Amino acid sequence: RHGTVRDDHSKVRPRLQAASCVSCHQHQVAPRARPPRAPAPLKGRHNAFGRKENNATMRCFLLLAMVASAAAFFAGTPLQTASRQSGQRSSRSNMEMRARVCDLLGKSPNRQARVVTFSHTRNKKVQHVNLQKKRFYSDDLGRTVRLRLSTKGIKTVTKYGGVDAAAKKFGLDLTKF
Repeated sequence: RHGTVRDDHSKVRPRLQAASCVSCHQHQVAPRARPPRAPAPLKGRHNAFGRKENNATMRCFLLLAMVASAAAFFAGTPLQTASRQSGQRSSRSNMEMRARVCDLLGKSPNRQARVVTFSHTRNKKVQHVNLQKKRFYSDDLGRTVRLRLSTKGIKTVTKYGGVDAAAKKFGLDLTKF
């Protein structure tokens, strides 16, 4: 079929015949050549040559560096101080985390407590022990002993007349403090 077609801008252009048209060779048009496409952007990390960087080699190198530094740091044997060799423990030099428990009486926090609000919602609450760090002079050891006692434990020590009598009553070994 021959004829004209109007496009968007109201220009008249001839209608093209299908490529399989044998009778009419004047309307067969070669397909237009497309402009070359720009290369797709590179995904991931690439070096200056356009090659992808190998993250596995970088990770392996960092791991080896960390192992070498740790080995250099922990290479020697730990120092033996005089207090460790003699077996005495001092509470100041010992940096272990201790539970919030009275050393004499063994009082521990009450984790069963609840707070009841005005709307009667019951929230859990921990009632901690009133612990105090107190130094007592031990006649048996001939030195001061530093204990973490509750206020009731302090009253118990004063009731028994000294830390040695209270420790004997409750079975506490004062050489550990």
